[in-house]
Amino acid sequence: MSGVSSVASGAVGVLFGGPSPEHDVSVLTGLQAARALLVAGGGAVGGVEAVYWTKGERFVAVDPTLEASEFLDGPPKGARELRYVAQPGGGFFSSKAGVLGGAKERRLELDVVINCCHGGPGEDGTIQSALDMAGIAYTGPTAAGAALGLDKLAFAGVVSASGLPALPRHLVTPGSEAPEWGGTRAVGPFILKPRFGGSSIGIEVVDDWADVLRYVELGGPHTTRGVVAEPYHPQAGDVNVAIRAWPTLSLSLFERAIRQDGASPILSYTDKYLGGEGMVSAPRELPAQLAPGLEKELRGAAMQVAVLAGVRGVWRLDFLVEAGTGQWWVNEVNTIPGSLAKYLWTGAAEVSFATLLADMVEEARRRPSAQWGSSGADGTALRSAAAIASKLG
Repeated sequence: MSGVSSVASGAVGVLFGGPSPEHDVSVLTGLQAARALLVAGGGAVGGVEAVYWTKGERFVAVDPTLEASEFLDGPPKGARELRYVAQPGGGFFSSKAGVLGGAKERRLELDVVINCCHGGPGEDGTIQSALDMAGIAYTGPTAAGAALGLDKLAFAGVVSASGLPALPRHLVTPGSEAPEWGGTRAVGPFILKPRFGGSSIGIEVVDDWADVLRYVELGGPHTTRGVVAEPYHPQAGDVNVAIRAWPTLSLSLFERAIRQDGASPILSYTDKYLGGEGMVSAPRELPAQLAPGLEKELRGAAMQVAVLAGVRGVWRLDFLVEAGTGQWWVNEVNTIPGSLAKYLWTGAAEVSFATLLADMVEEARRRPSAQWGSSGADGTALRSAAAIASKLG
């Protein structure tokens, strides 16, 4: 590069979009966050920088005051191309013509990045690792926390190993036999879920194992990285709660998601996110009317999951609760929920969206997502090693 210049330090970056089925909802979340920061006074001394991650895996800088409709055809008018460098001193760079005709790169000096990317590489640890490599502080899960949260099989394994109730999950491969659950060969119906995927995307209910195998063999955009099966409980419904660990470990109100009449047997992605404002406009009972004993159990479980999985930012934890019996299971965690779960922080658990964002930014500053060191690598192994060629035989 012929030169690098910097903008004022301390800007808050809002990153949204990304190559994910949840791209559109991520755009909504990002624009909401950017607007709230602007209304609150810029979020930091350096103002607000909005970074749009396109479906084609490019980064562009955009006006943080734009509306959702301006992203229908990809990057909006006026978007500036960015280059990302994942190494110390790296980050986002934009190019512009210099006074003497040479290209001059401008580094976006971001104090913190608010990650509003749902699903895909924005929520599986990929972008977290890239930001870590550049030494950029960011909100939400660490790379390890993101990877765990998006892996339905691994998350269920951690939950079960901790002693919390969780439905058994089985990784399905072509030709595999039905699992044994509780010492008995499993029979349908089953819920099938992509092993790696966002909330309610690619979820299907099938009646028997033969249908499970047909579903896996047919493949599809959401199942290329694996499918998990679990028993279907038709009377079980979603009860959700948001969790944050900063400034203290705390929970939002519980909500009970409501399925529309004539809807599918599970709460679909459409039910949850396509009502106009993402989860904000989804039908719900808020606060959920729970028996005192049940709410106490769910609160304890949520706190335990927060410690197990290392909550950072604002997460949404989804339970399944069976009507009539009150039996419940930990279902899944959403480490970057739609609208950052701002709609759950109300009533007795009220936290304004501006405060929620400010606390996430402060946590990102105070709780580093990754810390590495080479202590112990003192050259002893190198000095004592024989020739490399001798180690190949």
